[in-house]
Amino acid sequence: MGENQCIITVSRQYGCGGRELAGILAEKLGINDLSEKELLEMENTVKPVSMNFIPFHSFGMSMGSSSREMFHSESAVIRKLANNGSCVMLGRCADFALRKRDDVFSVFVCADDAFREKRGQTMYDGKSLKELDKEDAKRARYYNYYTGLEWGDGKHYDLVVNTSKASLDQIADAIIAYIHTLKG
Repeated sequence: MGENQCIITVSRQYGCGGRELAGILAEKLGINDLSEKELLEMENTVKPVSMNFIPFHSFGMSMGSSSREMFHSESAVIRKLANNGSCVMLGRCADFALRKRDDVFSVFVCADDAFREKRGQTMYDGKSLKELDKEDAKRARYYNYYTGLEWGDGKHYDLVVNTSKASLDQIADAIIAYIHTLKG
């Protein structure tokens, strides 16, 4: 990884706390989060911004020529953002879009079914594990289709973490410590 820059990409199972973990990582690393309004504006105008946490909100699932163009456009935005400095990027195949860079650290976040089911009920408007798994199937299809890789396969990420094993704060600290060890 680059001496002064670190880009963290976070892919995650639905309901495991990956979005919150990405926010905690950004906060601990001193990277300012963008508001939802700014994120949507950035996505719509495809303009680069400075160091930020980027949870791409639009998640198109139809696959074809227009969605392939959208994927390429999003990948171009991701690469432009990475050129602007350290950031935490959530989803959108950012790990794949940035795979040729040496300053990228990719994390896959998962959790046990019981943990996800409980969060589905309490944090995601009462969603069942079946509904969470359905969303994961969409994420997997999208990732597999555009990258040719298997979503969630640990060999494609620098680190896989299970959020049902510790608090998100503890996991964020462990991720940061691991990154510092690699940068040595």
